[in-house]
Amino acid sequence: MSRNNDRNIKKHNDKLHKAQDKAKQSKLLRAEKLKQITKLFNQTKTTTDN
Repeated sequence: MSRNNDRNIKKHNDKLHKAQDKAKQSKLLRAEKLKQITKLFNQTKTTTDN
């Protein structure tokens, strides 16, 4: 199947963009989890230092 017609081009681009969005979303989710973990770590570190 070639991507030379409009329908196939659209199908291919939709699939590509869906994969890119999924990767972007997972990257943001990992960054948010890391922020939460560091925040929690810093809170426990300061409470144990006192």
